[in-house]
Amino acid sequence: MTTQQMSDAELAGQPAAYWTGTAYEALIAYTRARTAEKGYTQPQFWLLRNLSVNDISPDGEGMTLTELREAMASYIRHEDDLAAEAEVLLERGWLTRDPQHRLWLTEEGERARVDLARNAPAIRAALHEGIDDADYVTTLKVLRRLIHNAAGPSTHTR
Repeated sequence: MTTQQMSDAELAGQPAAYWTGTAYEALIAYTRARTAEKGYTQPQFWLLRNLSVNDISPDGEGMTLTELREAMASYIRHEDDLAAEAEVLLERGWLTRDPQHRLWLTEEGERARVDLARNAPAIRAALHEGIDDADYVTTLKVLRRLIHNAAGPSTHTR
């Protein structure tokens, strides 16, 4: 039975863990397919973002792969191979590596990061089609509360 055939009462009885897991996998697959169409991977974009002083990096300093993995720990997937992804970016000239094995964003890499970031609004718009902002906000509030309830009162969520 699909959710379109379920009543609100039936939907209310559905397990949140199943639906959040299914949503997560579908959203990641969609996003990664759209980035692949543009010639890059989501982990490559994250590498550029984490090394850019104009984005996530607080200081624009280079980072080792270990430091990058730690910085991305909350969103990197187990199958993501940052070493292989970094090699592609090194070959493109978007990153350089120093003798201490720290990766640095090049000027060309920064231009690529800015260009790639322009794809995000279209991806978001496609995923949010038919969902008004009020419903989206309500959904996030519900998810945050579920996380809070599952973690217990001593754990804080974003």
